[in-house]
Amino acid sequence: MHTEFLSFMDFDVLWNGLFRPLLRLIVSISLGLAIGNIIEALHWGRFLTKISAPLVRMAHLQDVSGAAFTMAFFSSITANTYLAEQYEQGKIVRKELYFSNLLNSTPVLFLHLPSLFFLAVPFLGQAAFWYVGVVVSAALFRTLVTVIAGRFVLPPTPEGCVTCELDDNAPKGTQEVIQRVISLFIRRIRRVLLVTIPVYTVVFVLNRLGVFQVLNDVVGGNNGLLPFIKPEAAGVLILSLAAEMTASMAAAGALLTEGTIQAKDVVLALLAGNILSSPMRAIRHQIPIYMGIFPSRIAFWLVVCNQSIRACSLILFTFIFYLWV
Repeated sequence: MHTEFLSFMDFDVLWNGLFRPLLRLIVSISLGLAIGNIIEALHWGRFLTKISAPLVRMAHLQDVSGAAFTMAFFSSITANTYLAEQYEQGKIVRKELYFSNLLNSTPVLFLHLPSLFFLAVPFLGQAAFWYVGVVVSAALFRTLVTVIAGRFVLPPTPEGCVTCELDDNAPKGTQEVIQRVISLFIRRIRRVLLVTIPVYTVVFVLNRLGVFQVLNDVVGGNNGLLPFIKPEAAGVLILSLAAEMTASMAAAGALLTEGTIQAKDVVLALLAGNILSSPMRAIRHQIPIYMGIFPSRIAFWLVVCNQSIRACSLILFTFIFYLWV
């Protein structure tokens, strides 16, 4: 334990493992806050809403949820900060906040889809199309289920609400816009600094102490809970749990090149790793960001709901892939 504590005091470890990622995270959240506040101050949300109006109407969501859905194609942080602002102002209720956040998971996926696809193809070849296809199919299925559930759970929105006009308190000049943006930004950035920094620091310390590695070992086990994963592909599964996607895909590509395993086995191992790593991904990445944007309790349950439904949809389509291919 003494050695582990001393390793925390190493400047390179602190800079590369804590300070630099935390600085990057704060800058990203700050930019998202600024963009979201500008959109809110200028009331550009109604124009963004028109793009997603049909989907929003079907899900019984309001105009601000439609605007957040469109924003999520460009920045998930901006979309979430915009939703947080609307919730705090009472423009959407908590139930709609959950539905809107779930709906935004699909555009967030498409935001990162090009990098995922062009990373997978060189390593996996044809198997990349299967892997990406299953992930995208699960995301589209989540969107469909969210829209249908919203239509039954949420009350119908007033006719024309999705393209509603600017309200009476819209800023009238540049100076008023700037004042409103600065006021909203200062109010939100305080929470980011007070909540995100300690949460991220705790996650860093737990990671350095090996807590996440132990949890990964517990989740992954000795591969006994996953009989459909062949022993030759177990290494790909473990790398998916313990490392970034690049490492697992590189290992999978090497096994495919050597002819050790088939494409189907590689895809199943990658999908299983994707599913089993969801809790660790949520703790290490999502919770520090969400707690800097939403109230702590809401942030926790948003992450739980988001990751649970994501995992369930991936399990369903992984099972379909296993039976069909």
